[in-house]
Amino acid sequence: MIKPYYSDEHVTLYHGDCREVTEWLDADVLVTDPPYGIALASGWGGHHGDLKIEGDDTTEARDAALAAWGDRPSLVFGRWSVQRPAATRAVLTWEKGEHVGMGDLRLPWKPNTEEVYVAGRWPDRTCGRGSSVLRHLAVAGTAHGAHLGRSHPTEKPTALMVDLIAACPDGIVADPFAGSGTTLVAAKRLGRKAIGVELEERYCEIAAKRLAQGVLDFGSAS
Repeated sequence: MIKPYYSDEHVTLYHGDCREVTEWLDADVLVTDPPYGIALASGWGGHHGDLKIEGDDTTEARDAALAAWGDRPSLVFGRWSVQRPAATRAVLTWEKGEHVGMGDLRLPWKPNTEEVYVAGRWPDRTCGRGSSVLRHLAVAGTAHGAHLGRSHPTEKPTALMVDLIAACPDGIVADPFAGSGTTLVAAKRLGRKAIGVELEERYCEIAAKRLAQGVLDFGSAS
């Protein structure tokens, strides 16, 4: 049995490749921001260096994880220019305000939205439905030491992930591409159990520190 990198009464985090560390498959709902083939390279510089997302040259890791997950409920972040997961049944839009990348400077619009794909079989609703557009400001800046800004190139605001998870069916939340821990922090804030896997140890360390702060953590990370 693989020893967790971090564990408490709500969250278990593993360091490794989610195609090899499969404990996350015991969960009930998938909420994740996988590498999806855009070969992202961060130009942050400074103490961050020029960061890349491991495995982001193709959708191979994403597709393998989704195939292993099957038809259970899932929310998966993506981008319009990359082929959606085959089982997508609806698309949510994250409208992220002004803290966005440059995009194509020849166009008069900023790239201030991102897609979230809804896949799998979801249970029948017993209450009302909300908008498919979620408005949360993206996390600006970079962090050094305390979590004052982004600590991961594809950071998501914790409030966004709280909203997404709150709308999911009950049960354990899985994030096989945990990054620096937002999904896990959001699940813990909601009192839900979660299982995460992260390939890069530097992000496992950040996630573990955030999770150790408990529900008092008001930062954000991927």
